[in-house]
Amino acid sequence: MTETKKKTQSSATASTAGKIEEMYFSNLKPITVGEVVKGKIAQISKGEALIDIGYKSEGVISLSNFDSPEDLKVGDELEVLIESKENEDGMVELSLEKADFIKNWGRIQKAYNSGEIIKGKITKKIKGGFIVNIGIPGFLPSSQVDIEPLKNQDDLVGKEKEFKILKTNQWRKNVVVSHKAYLEETRDQSRKHLLETLKPKDIVKGKVKNITDFGAFIDLGGLDGLLHITDISWGRISHPSEVLAIGEEVELVILEIDKEKKRVSLGLKQKTADPWELVEKKFPLNSKVKGTVVNITNYGIFLELEKGIEGLIHISELSWTKHISHPSQMLSIGDVVEAIVINIDKANNKIALSIKRTEADPWLKLKDKYPKGSQIKTKVRTITDYGVFVELEEGIEGLIHVSDLSWASRVEHPSKLVKKGEKIEVVVLDVDPAQRKISLGRKQLLPNPWEEIDKKYKIGMETDGIVTKVADFGAFVELEEGIEGLLHISDLSANIRQAGIKEETSDLTAQENEKKSTLKVGDKIRVIVVRVSPEERKIGLSLAGINDKSSTEQKKSKKKAT
Repeated sequence: MTETKKKTQSSATASTAGKIEEMYFSNLKPITVGEVVKGKIAQISKGEALIDIGYKSEGVISLSNFDSPEDLKVGDELEVLIESKENEDGMVELSLEKADFIKNWGRIQKAYNSGEIIKGKITKKIKGGFIVNIGIPGFLPSSQVDIEPLKNQDDLVGKEKEFKILKTNQWRKNVVVSHKAYLEETRDQSRKHLLETLKPKDIVKGKVKNITDFGAFIDLGGLDGLLHITDISWGRISHPSEVLAIGEEVELVILEIDKEKKRVSLGLKQKTADPWELVEKKFPLNSKVKGTVVNITNYGIFLELEKGIEGLIHISELSWTKHISHPSQMLSIGDVVEAIVINIDKANNKIALSIKRTEADPWLKLKDKYPKGSQIKTKVRTITDYGVFVELEEGIEGLIHVSDLSWASRVEHPSKLVKKGEKIEVVVLDVDPAQRKISLGRKQLLPNPWEEIDKKYKIGMETDGIVTKVADFGAFVELEEGIEGLLHISDLSANIRQAGIKEETSDLTAQENEKKSTLKVGDKIRVIVVRVSPEERKIGLSLAGINDKSSTEQKKSKKKAT
């Protein structure tokens, strides 16, 4: 082949190749930088996907740009943005993120302007919140995740939720979303619907949201209702947590609705019949019942007769005879006892019970057992200022009043005559079952020395005595056991003079102190009887050997006697 022929053939081949290349590129669609085009995944290799956009060269996108790279497969279609027709590797530069932004921004802005709720997937946790895919990456602040604080927010990644758009900035490509706002809006709509549709006696379902000492708050699905502790059970409970648990689903009755304050009162016990409706038939008056002690107070004991029915045994109804300062002395919580129904107040859900009335009243037989005038040997239990209590039998006490301890006109204190624990003999004066009182006497066992005292102690007679007490007004002198006379201070004046005490001072207090100082308790003295009054149980005395005062009194007394 000649050289000319070879050149001719080479030129023809180049011309043909050029025509083929021209035909190939003429079939390719034109692309423009910034344009969003459709493409297909041509190949997936480690860390990147090769995208065929129908151009002379493919583009490549890192797999990290995809939300779920594991779900990608060859042939999948997607939209991408042309950033550059050719990079240094001869590949078209593509952006999935910018394509999504352009494609979805209009929808996002529209949703923001209208307040529309959109769905999105939480893809990543970052500082201060989360990244959410709503077509473009959006920011979900931690404070906007939920109405109630979540224990573990890490569990949210990968979950789809509803969001409300709070803020947009196209220039910064910034979108802030809130799931909390969506929940609040949904709750408000639900609350409004519930308040419009609910009515008393409706049965509703709810979830226990919170428990307090006074009750539980129930989420009815956007509207919180209060279940008060008194409406949880017909029976006694000390705390709502005994019946309910947070997160538990319960069925309740609507008791009351306040639409203005948006409050709903709920009841749990109202789902069952009120046990008090049949209380009079189940526990008639005077019937004997059995129950369990569930509460003890200062004033009595509460007995549970059945679930929701309790009766009170007042402290006064515990025993006929025992002196009980607190009900816990007799019974403990959990004890099972029998009682008598003594009153029913159905309107106020009250039953009065009695334990002591399960037995006969022992006081009704005491009049026959301890007739008036009968003598009893007993033991001193308590000594008071006004008398002595003695025990006749278990739980039965009688009182010896201070005036019935001795015939003496003056008793300084009962403890001077008897001692606690001492065994003594008494006589029954009176038995009063209604007042639960037994009156006893001790002096009545001895003759009354005052009946013939005027015969034994004549006016003017001298006798010996012992000083038992010195007072401002004189001295008491014991003449015999149970018989005392008063030596008045005025009858001491002659004795003062005889003792050489000067009365020249006008200081009366000094004179009285000097007079008192002449006698002391225990002194044995000689006295003269100047007055005798059996009715008043009084004897007036003067010191023996004093003629002025005593003689005058003797003369007066004799004139009266005449």
